[in-house]
Amino acid sequence: MEIPSNQLSPDALRGIIEEFVTREGTEYGSSEVPLETKIAQVAAQIRRGDVVIDFDPTTDSVDLRPRR
Repeated sequence: MEIPSNQLSPDALRGIIEEFVTREGTEYGSSEVPLETKIAQVAAQIRRGDVVIDFDPTTDSVDLRPRR
């Protein structure tokens, strides 16, 4: 189930993004990218509609995925 980002508090949205960008396997290449930069990049993708927030009620989990 897609959750519109404007239905989340700023703190909740940041928490979802931060959890996503700090997952193992989300490295950005050979150069180190600061956490705040990663968060800002993903937030911009959400604002543009390139990325959506997906809630799975079966697993009670949230994920970010590209818009199809």
